[in-house]
Amino acid sequence: MKHSDLPLVVDFHVHMLNHEVFEASTNKTVFTGFGARPAATPRPGMENIMARQYDPKLEIEDMDARGIDMSVVTSSTVQQGSSWADPQTDLDLCRKCNDQAAAWVSQYPNRFVGSVVLPLQDVKLSITELERGAKSLKLKVANIASNYKGVYMGDPMYHPFWEAVEALDVTVWIHPEGVRDPWFQNYALWNSLGQSIEESKCMASLIYEGVMTKYPGLKVVMAHGGGYFPHYLGRVDRNTVNRPDTVRNTGGKTPGAFLRSFYYDSCVYDPKVFKVLLERVGADRLVMGSDYPVGEQDPVKWVRDTGVTGADLANIVGGNAARLLGLPARAA
Repeated sequence: MKHSDLPLVVDFHVHMLNHEVFEASTNKTVFTGFGARPAATPRPGMENIMARQYDPKLEIEDMDARGIDMSVVTSSTVQQGSSWADPQTDLDLCRKCNDQAAAWVSQYPNRFVGSVVLPLQDVKLSITELERGAKSLKLKVANIASNYKGVYMGDPMYHPFWEAVEALDVTVWIHPEGVRDPWFQNYALWNSLGQSIEESKCMASLIYEGVMTKYPGLKVVMAHGGGYFPHYLGRVDRNTVNRPDTVRNTGGKTPGAFLRSFYYDSCVYDPKVFKVLLERVGADRLVMGSDYPVGEQDPVKWVRDTGVTGADLANIVGGNAARLLGLPARAA
């Protein structure tokens, strides 16, 4: 799976695990149905997949096989998200993940970009850890969920956090932790439907609560192509005709006007959906994401097969990520 015709290939959607954090979070996350399915007995094939998330050498082995130059590694919060904990415990667990991410980057600086997770039910603690992550650990990405304790990321309580993000020039990658609603636990609907609903709710929150208006310098990347939000704007924008008060925090701009205020990863699994997203937001707002280790085995080929070529292909599979994160334009 060599892709030597491309100057740089970056996978923006790559997960990692930490043994202590995973064990502490057992039976407290959507991964086990909040305890309904013991983590000690993973489904067939999952044990090997999970093992690869603990070991940077194994991840690099897979990167080499897939023609990936660099990966943005993020804690797999659906498996070990710690927002269930009290703020201090959450901070302690987040710090373990952040220190591990920094260690991977230090060991393999030309292969990994590191990310920070945060105890976002406590904004002050989160800003302090964000500053440590960005300044001391040199982590370039903040890996955050769509909501914490039911409060979505556009809420006014988070505006100081977004101000700090903009000031530190950190790229934010939004990946939901799953859905607690029991209905979504059957048939793995928390994953197939729930994540896309959460991404849509988070984007709506950031737009309607004025975050994307108040902090125009933000660099926000939505996992899974932003879920359903980019694909159902007719009704959303039409709502402002009957209810102009709903855009009081956006300067009167409709939600659809903010589509290009976000970036989106390519992890949508359906070429038709990807083509619509590309048409709506443009190739300069897309980054490649495989959802490693459970997603596309050759994410570059997947993007190629949708019909993207030339400069657009080079930008989506690496160039846009390089500009967002301050990476070299070519592979080391």
